Amino acid sequence: MEDMLEFLNTVSSFVWGPITIILLVGTGVLITLLVRGIQFRHFVYGVQLITGKYDNPKDHGEITHFQALSAALSATIGTGNIAGVGTAIAVGGPGAVFWMWITAIFGMALKYGECLLSLKYRVVHENGIVSAGPMYYLERGLGQKWLGMLFALFASIASFGIGNMVQANSVAEPALVYFGLPKIVTGLVIGALVFLVIVGGIKRIGHVASGLVPFMTIFYIAGALIVILGNLQAVPACFALIFHDAFTGSAATGGFTGAAVAQTIRMGVARGVFSNEAGLGSAPIAHGAARTEEPVREGLVAMIGPFIDTIVICTMTALVITLTGAYTQGLTGAELTAKAFSMDLPVVGGYIVAIGIIIFAFSTAISWSYYGDRSVEYLFGPKMVLPYRILYCILLPVGASVQLNLVWTISDIFNALMAWPNLVGLICLSGVIMRSTHEYFSDPGRIARKR
Repeated sequence: MEDMLEFLNTVSSFVWGPITIILLVGTGVLITLLVRGIQFRHFVYGVQLITGKYDNPKDHGEITHFQALSAALSATIGTGNIAGVGTAIAVGGPGAVFWMWITAIFGMALKYGECLLSLKYRVVHENGIVSAGPMYYLERGLGQKWLGMLFALFASIASFGIGNMVQANSVAEPALVYFGLPKIVTGLVIGALVFLVIVGGIKRIGHVASGLVPFMTIFYIAGALIVILGNLQAVPACFALIFHDAFTGSAATGGFTGAAVAQTIRMGVARGVFSNEAGLGSAPIAHGAARTEEPVREGLVAMIGPFIDTIVICTMTALVITLTGAYTQGLTGAELTAKAFSMDLPVVGGYIVAIGIIIFAFSTAISWSYYGDRSVEYLFGPKMVLPYRILYCILLPVGASVQLNLVWTISDIFNALMAWPNLVGLICLSGVIMRSTHEYFSDPGRIARKR
């Protein structure tokens, strides 16, 4: 088993190595240039779309813009925002946060492009159910069904890991430590609750996510702001440290091992991508179900995701860790984040992180089930969707009860493998993204009307 884990760790290091990271960020830069920095120029318009100002109930689709964004965010706002940021700072130093921001900025363009394509090439069935995602623009846009099948295979396997067992385990650990609940009990409860949500498909997932995401975001940010406001005078110095260390690396301090510039960049970019999933191809599956006939509009809505996930929430975590100085104590991951909160909020700090992890992980599980069932439907047809959902819920108690080093590693591998066919599609169809954007914004009436 140890030899297998060592081999898989080597594979994981390769698939998440410089090639994948350069492709992800490079594709984001390419799309940013082709659409002339749309994430800056039309950010406000994207927010207006989320409010429902331009919604038309007669358009095809199953959920609103806001519900689509919520479903996608519920999958991305998770352990990466708590444990991932802690790991990035512990290994790469405070400067890693700067590179997370850079990844998010170009990730906004990636999300715009992939979700635009998802709308453009989606399939709307006679019963109104939508099937969308990279597999459809790889097949219908690029004409390469084999790439679509590869993506769907990788996504369906990844859903059992990063979306299922890993999340259940992330819930079970704090539930045991802070609330005394046995892991198997936590797993059974999660399995039952997830089934009650996902049996209703994307409509129920979107409805639940649209209530859960705002609550969990506000809850976590409120806790972080208490710490930040209590150290307000140190915030400018904290930002100065982040910008300075981004280009110089960090000197060893206390238990902190220090980080070279290359390590700082690598950790910031890798954790940023892991947090917001831009370029992996997962979010287009949810956004493809949005009720709109305008692919550009859903792309604009989707690009708000990395901003909320990484620029806002990850920054809150990073500020708490750096302001309290917890990163110098030799801890990493969620343990580091919990320590940082507890240093300024001795009684409730750990509970804020624990409750945040529990809600974030549960929300991730419900949305990743949809990513998996759309992938299974693409590969095997509608008849396999219900068996997939049942198996998905059965594995949640398993994930809550066992050690998951192997599952984590396999999940990381298949997350990276998802990105490869998706990036091929984005690069090859980048001209479609550019033309669609130009045509839409060249027609002022089209921008404003509800169709």
